[in-house]
Amino acid sequence: MTLDRGAGLLTAVRSAAAAILAPLLLLGLAGCSDAPGEAGADRAPPNPLLYEIASADGTVEGWMVGTIHALPDDTEWRTPAITQATDAADLLVVEIAALDDGKRVAGTFTELSTTPDQPPLEQRLPDDLATPLTDLLERGEIDRTRFAAVETWAAAIMLAQVDATGDPANGVDRALIRDFADRPVRELEGAAAQLSIFDRLTEAQQRSMLAAVVRGSEAARKDPARLQRAWMAGDAATIEQSTREGFLADPALRAALLTERNRRWAAALSPLLQEAPLPLIAVGTAHLVGPDGLAALLEAQGYRIRRLP
Repeated sequence: MTLDRGAGLLTAVRSAAAAILAPLLLLGLAGCSDAPGEAGADRAPPNPLLYEIASADGTVEGWMVGTIHALPDDTEWRTPAITQATDAADLLVVEIAALDDGKRVAGTFTELSTTPDQPPLEQRLPDDLATPLTDLLERGEIDRTRFAAVETWAAAIMLAQVDATGDPANGVDRALIRDFADRPVRELEGAAAQLSIFDRLTEAQQRSMLAAVVRGSEAARKDPARLQRAWMAGDAATIEQSTREGFLADPALRAALLTERNRRWAAALSPLLQEAPLPLIAVGTAHLVGPDGLAALLEAQGYRIRRLP
């Protein structure tokens, strides 16, 4: 992947627009030689996480599906239950609604991520990561001088694309947005808000994030489809474990990039669920699982959360 000044930034931005955390939370680990949707002798049918949300008296108030924001071509991921929920829902709720407006997102990315006279990347990393950084740049065919005006958080996102698998054009969120072409689509954040979360990190936190991306790059290459497989199988334990690895092992980063967002989303979803229209809530699977995930947070509000097969 060659990152020239224009095309390279736009490539990174389009992936970020699909979901800023996608290559970091759900695509940074993963794989076998088969694509996630391919049938194999020992491969179970797809079973992504899908939850029914009901009130205390059992009245169905909506559904919640865990998405993955990039997949190989021709991946078959829909289950009968996902199709049924998609057909029954009155509106769709996603992280970012305007995923195809790359020009606007690119402008926001450039505005937030560009500050002149940034230190060289190697000066923003511990000394022991000099060689892994060089290897990562060489794999991506990236000239390190391209980061002279790129803030550290944005450099981390761009470098995470080097070993990422799948194509954002095949993302589940994009597919669901197309399904709701004639129904309302609401967003929980939007691209500008997601990018601003990174931009507000302290420089120390940004460098921790960059170091984790570089440090984990070699390990990720050994199994580049691990989390795609976990997503396809609905393996909540593996997905939840991934939210405590890499830079998310840093408590401050985990709070800013995952748990605080989950709490904001849960607060925003509660009044929506009390309205008459039935929503299908489609967010990155990492946001659904564990004691800090949306399923647990909505359950704590009194909703009955049931995983559907």
